[in-house]
Amino acid sequence: MTEIAQPVERRHEKYERLIEATRAIPAIPCAVTHPCDATSLAGAIEAAEAGIIVPILVGPTAKISSVASRAGIELEGYEIVDVAHSHAAAARAVELVRSGSADLLMKGSLHTDELMGEVVDKATGLRTERRISHVFIMDVPTYPEPLFITDAAINIFPDLETKADIARNVIDLHLGLGLGPPRVAILSAIETISSKLPSTIEAAALCKMAERGQIVGGFLDGPLALDNAINLEAARIKGIGGEVAGKAQVLLVPDLEAGNMLAKNLSFLAGADAAGVVVGARVPIILTSRADNVRTRMASCAVAALFAHHLSESRPAAA
Repeated sequence: MTEIAQPVERRHEKYERLIEATRAIPAIPCAVTHPCDATSLAGAIEAAEAGIIVPILVGPTAKISSVASRAGIELEGYEIVDVAHSHAAAARAVELVRSGSADLLMKGSLHTDELMGEVVDKATGLRTERRISHVFIMDVPTYPEPLFITDAAINIFPDLETKADIARNVIDLHLGLGLGPPRVAILSAIETISSKLPSTIEAAALCKMAERGQIVGGFLDGPLALDNAINLEAARIKGIGGEVAGKAQVLLVPDLEAGNMLAKNLSFLAGADAAGVVVGARVPIILTSRADNVRTRMASCAVAALFAHHLSESRPAAA
């Protein structure tokens, strides 16, 4: 009789360290966009109770109150900005960030495209000179440190320039969380350069860009296959040395499909948790899923809050 594999126990040590780090910073004002289901509303309130964020709940007051009542969530003391519907909530939440009332943005029960459409609006959004990108911060039970995967949610088929910004964004995030210069593996199916696989050529170009100072703050290597990016023995067998091979902290994937499948494989087959944040905009954006557990939602908030605090500390003082 075949034995059914038992799920890997989730211990959350890596997430606990990130959440613990938020105790050293003030709670960050966060515009929570359309928190009109129990999961998104509870996630915001749990992060507030932990001292990570100060939520500004943006959505229809009656609907938010009804959800809170049914879920047993206490809203007394929390600001609610009343708007008619989810699209208005996205626009108003972005406006709160632009006005300086909030230093974080959090997705509630609306579609990601609806929120991001307001974020990337050229006239009223939160764009910077960088392309916006998403980072999964994975807590993988079998890996010794947090594993960042980018981009698995925003850029579908990124070109070379977009990948350069994806690299810059994730390096800034890793540094901003106090984790030091990251070891960035640029993934492909193979570790040699082939004209038949454009991702290998782009990986090599990104490494040359880093060598010439166009991408700074981390160690880049690629192309690397997944095995020789995260396993020292696999890298040794292939004769690959250097700072990154076998001990990557960041996996920069060829495209969204590869990244999405990699993150979900780790979640559902390796017992990993996947906190997520969007970077490259004026402020970090917390993207949570209805399938996220409490600890993952808290970790997403903690990552965004720590990075927002870092960004505020890094800005030049006003004259």
